[in-house]
Amino acid sequence: MLRVSAVTERWPVAGQFVIARGAKSHVDVILVAVTYNDHLGMGEGTPIYYRGETGGHCLSQIEAVAEALEDYTPRQARLAIQNRLGPGAARNALDCALWDLEAKLAGLPLWQHLGLKHAPGPLVTAFTISLGPAQAMEADAQRAAAAGHRLLKLKLTEHGYRERVAAVRRGAPEARLIIDANESWANLDIAAEASALTDFGVELIEQPLADGGDRGLASIRSPIPLFADESCHSAADVARLAMLYDGINIKLDKAGGLTEAMKIADAADTAGMKIMAGCMLSTSLAIAPAFLLAQRADWVDLDGPLLLAQDRSDGFRFEDGMILP
Repeated sequence: MLRVSAVTERWPVAGQFVIARGAKSHVDVILVAVTYNDHLGMGEGTPIYYRGETGGHCLSQIEAVAEALEDYTPRQARLAIQNRLGPGAARNALDCALWDLEAKLAGLPLWQHLGLKHAPGPLVTAFTISLGPAQAMEADAQRAAAAGHRLLKLKLTEHGYRERVAAVRRGAPEARLIIDANESWANLDIAAEASALTDFGVELIEQPLADGGDRGLASIRSPIPLFADESCHSAADVARLAMLYDGINIKLDKAGGLTEAMKIADAADTAGMKIMAGCMLSTSLAIAPAFLLAQRADWVDLDGPLLLAQDRSDGFRFEDGMILP
């Protein structure tokens, strides 16, 4: 019999995590455990607050399907929840726990069970510079560069962003830069602003306009690649987004698990779009399946555990700007 249990956990953030939508001092995650034939699978999801998800809401979703899954095998349960639950943290935590359980039952590491050709290797990951005064972001960038981070992701808003990018470039003159507007650039000329940012070596701009308000990107020719984040939740979104964006940031919480995330990556490849593997604030348990997806990504942003005051004891190692298996 397949048994599902879930709880919420609260993890403090290291300092404060600030983006255009606000600040966070902690993150609540959903921890799912699934047992079958004396084997245990674990998964973690982070409620997507900007979509109205909460820990309690996600727990209710999981509890609503747990009993119906009892007579299923782990694989049958994983396939069933793709229709029973929508994209989001609840399905992600449960989907990843079931993948973990399937691999253990098969006696294989998850990368082999997924059919990947090679064991996962170290990857350069972005490190987030939170939104703040330009001087503070410059100091944060300088510290990050001194700690070995080679790729910095800047959280920006529509005001003072050029000043902030210039400050970060001063603080980390050798670092690669990507920026995330978190849907805040509705009042800006995207092409003109992107052109101005080329002087700072910015490699990509993530989600400049709001989900549903980004149709105007179809007529924009940006010198810097534009990536969809909040606008992409499933593989079905990719064909439409390919007309607007150059790439997609795939996050397991948005996709509702590794199952859909891999489908999004396949669809992006077919559409000729670039891929970023991203994450929410989370511990290494949530990063583990995303790390496998990241092996096929063009940019990697899996610094969630680095932004917490502490990680799980068996978490990933981060060294010289890289995440190590």
